[in-house]
Amino acid sequence: MAREWWKLDQKEAMTVLKSRVSIACSILFILALTACGAPARAVDFRFGDVEPASTVLYSPDDTKPLRVAVAAVISPKGNVESYGDLLNYIGRKLNRRVELVQRQTYAEINDLVKSGNVDVAFVCTSAYVVGQREFGMELLVAPQVNGETVYYSLLIVAADSPARSMTDLRGKVFAFTDPMSLTGRVYPTSLVRSLDGPPEQYFARTFFTYSHDNAIRAVANKVADGANVDSLVYDYLVAREPSIGTRVRVIHRSPAFGIPPVVVNPNLSPQLKETLREVLLQMIYDSEGATILRGLMIERFVVVSDRIYDSARALELQVNTAQ
Repeated sequence: MAREWWKLDQKEAMTVLKSRVSIACSILFILALTACGAPARAVDFRFGDVEPASTVLYSPDDTKPLRVAVAAVISPKGNVESYGDLLNYIGRKLNRRVELVQRQTYAEINDLVKSGNVDVAFVCTSAYVVGQREFGMELLVAPQVNGETVYYSLLIVAADSPARSMTDLRGKVFAFTDPMSLTGRVYPTSLVRSLDGPPEQYFARTFFTYSHDNAIRAVANKVADGANVDSLVYDYLVAREPSIGTRVRVIHRSPAFGIPPVVVNPNLSPQLKETLREVLLQMIYDSEGATILRGLMIERFVVVSDRIYDSARALELQVNTAQ
């Protein structure tokens, strides 16, 4: 059976990168084709285990399912492991069948929310900013962590890397997470542009991992020299897998941004919207709910104002309108 690329050592990983692996083996690598004298193009890593799919969780008989989308902030297997208890809890509280819906990209999750094909979604900050602007994506609640509703973009390198800043990663291999990710693509792009032009000229090669945990593993296994990742995912992964924390090092932290929220389509039934909000807000007062929150490293869900996303909104517009 093929091994996941992020578990390979550098020599093995480079062998895999040069091979042609079918989707049946769960990984499709699109390698850069570089013309003589032309700047390196991005390598686009896409994974067969994130084809359109849904997972049925809590399932009482004869009920219309509550369809919940979770953006691939962490990898699909990690999403099921991390969010399964939470979604089962919601299903029991509502006495409704719950389906976890996953897609490869943040943009695809936004499309599901826009079309009404999912009822509620856990999205990244940039995905909310874009969705709110384009079709009125609506805030439901947001997690509170360490008493705050903010998070950061962390620039990471291998523990033994000599790099001390983004300047030291010029001409290196860099891992982005998702094209829409604030912490994994938008913020590092703004850093690079402030130094010397677009990423495709600054780095020798770039690629997308389509989740933050995979980007962390790419750096830990030296498939990439650096990556910017979601601080919440970094803390969660290091807590679950302490060995990862010994193999990577944080060399830069961004300013604070509004935390990734839970959202709904603006046309969702007001009654369902309010019921969902109350279930999430009341979790902290329920012993089972509080246990699930601790497992996710979330203190509680709270109601937040759209204003906490203003800095992310400004940065996203600045970076994406300059393309």
